[in-house]
Amino acid sequence: MITIDQKIAELLNNWTINGWPVGNLCLCLIALVLSVILCGAVGIEREIKGRSAGLRTHLLVGVGSCIIMIISIYGFPALFDGKRDVARLAAQIITGVGFLGAGVIMHRGTGIKGLTTAATIWTVMAIGIACGSFNFVLAVAGTLLIIIVLTVFRKVEIKLNKKNPTITMCVPGNEPVIEKILTISKQFDCTVSGLHSEIIGEGDSKCLELTFQAIFNSQEDRVSEYVSALEKETKATSVQLLAHR
Repeated sequence: MITIDQKIAELLNNWTINGWPVGNLCLCLIALVLSVILCGAVGIEREIKGRSAGLRTHLLVGVGSCIIMIISIYGFPALFDGKRDVARLAAQIITGVGFLGAGVIMHRGTGIKGLTTAATIWTVMAIGIACGSFNFVLAVAGTLLIIIVLTVFRKVEIKLNKKNPTITMCVPGNEPVIEKILTISKQFDCTVSGLHSEIIGEGDSKCLELTFQAIFNSQEDRVSEYVSALEKETKATSVQLLAHR
């Protein structure tokens, strides 16, 4: 079955002026411009959220992937006589961008930051590959879906995380905080899961950092009251709610 994208690519590839393949040039330029627009849209969303990888990073990954795919398709016409594997370079892009995405993920205790941004870097790579392989409809549809996930589904995720938040808190190291946390959690009908502790700082500034997930068994929203009780009873210097970013 021939797709719309394949039909467009076929028409442009066959367009020549005085023997010059101008249609092929136009096709490559369309792919590059479209990758800038689509990957830029995802990058702008990350930039607005203030993430470590923003507009420029997403543009470079997407456009770079597009260029490599164009090279894979047109870059070696005479060397392999039509027997080349155009998917080989695409496989290398996926591996390389995977390592790049891992660089923006920060893990501390049970909290994870940068996971969503790493995923968007990986997805703009896929958008770039789609543009570079002239699957324009797929690239546009995929970008729209990614924007929906980053905006609409974020509100759903925030609503779900309110019931079972991940909490990180810094408390004095000489306080019996574990017992107090368990006692407070029992009062709020809450279960503590994945408790992780780490001593940070030195000398008089030394404190104990605790990270755990609070799972509320009741339907009533008492997260704010629970956090306030933790801060008061454990003499915590800071209490924060963590979320994926």
